[in-house]
Amino acid sequence: KPFYLGETEVTQAQWRKVMASSPSKFTGDTLPVERVSWDNCQEYLQKAGSGYRLPTEAEWEYTCRAGTKTRFHTGDSNSSLASVAWYNKNSGGKPHPVAQKKANAWGFYDMHGNVLEWCQDWYGDYPDEAAVNPSGPASEKRIVRYFFGQFRVLRGGSWNSNPRYCRSANRFRLGSDIRGNSLGFRVARTIP
Repeated sequence: KPFYLGETEVTQAQWRKVMASSPSKFTGDTLPVERVSWDNCQEYLQKAGSGYRLPTEAEWEYTCRAGTKTRFHTGDSNSSLASVAWYNKNSGGKPHPVAQKKANAWGFYDMHGNVLEWCQDWYGDYPDEAAVNPSGPASEKRIVRYFFGQFRVLRGGSWNSNPRYCRSANRFRLGSDIRGNSLGFRVARTIP
């Protein structure tokens, strides 16, 4: 289904415009906002206006890949990552201003690295059958020995991730109230 997605992560200037202050450890108007939980993102989106939301995990990966089927939208080689991502080998131990690296083929920046990006979905196993635009489990549910569904999904890797964790298909999971200096997001909106 068609949707809009921010070209970059939400910046600290954008966050402050809506929320009046910034929770970030690393400060700068053009840096991605970080130290935001999934719950904090929901507050921001509600205040930002009608229709804004986090992308689903499927929407995020579709946009990140930009038509590719490789580990990164630049190819399979770790060496190709440096041209599009701030990660543990080139970040200097901190996030960087958005849109400083090359965009993917569809014009989206920082899909790999810089900050991990919250997605709307609960974390869970992928469906066994083929699915079009899946949105993850409908609610929190506990499965014996595992707690899938208790966690929200993050994608993209961050400034302190090694290349393996920046892959287009890599998934992270954290509780919705967790904040960290590598956790950010980008805004999505359904096209009416």
